Amino acid sequence: MTNPAVQPQGSQALIDDMSFLLARASALSNAAGNTALAEFGLKVRSYSVLELAAVGGRTSQREIAEFLRLDPSQVVALVDQLQKAKLVEREPDQRDRRANVIVATALGLETLVKARQKVRATAHLLHSELTESERSTLADLLRRTAFPSNQSR
Repeated sequence: MTNPAVQPQGSQALIDDMSFLLARASALSNAAGNTALAEFGLKVRSYSVLELAAVGGRTSQREIAEFLRLDPSQVVALVDQLQKAKLVEREPDQRDRRANVIVATALGLETLVKARQKVRATAHLLHSELTESERSTLADLLRRTAFPSNQSR
């Protein structure tokens, strides 16, 4: 991993740019998450799909793609990987027989519990320079940014 303190000459404009900061924080978070999830054969994106499959809402691949802001073909590939690992199953969507819902298997639920603990511990380390109150505020601000109330989700 590169040294986070390295600051190329002339980079102040980027350091003051909120979109750059969000992208950099996201990249650091994804890298840490992928490292933490490697022992489970998961990455941040596949973990996200597994998490959505486990909630019991019988979420369709299309809904997963929309929620994660991914191209549907990316979700198909992620579900294929999870299905091959026996962590999820595709089932016909009772609302639309042309679609599939993604459901976590027993192994998927078991894996998710362990992976979730690892992800939370990693996130705690990643955000260790923030106080609990700052972490809570940051999460609230990011939630409001990611899901603005004046736009459809």
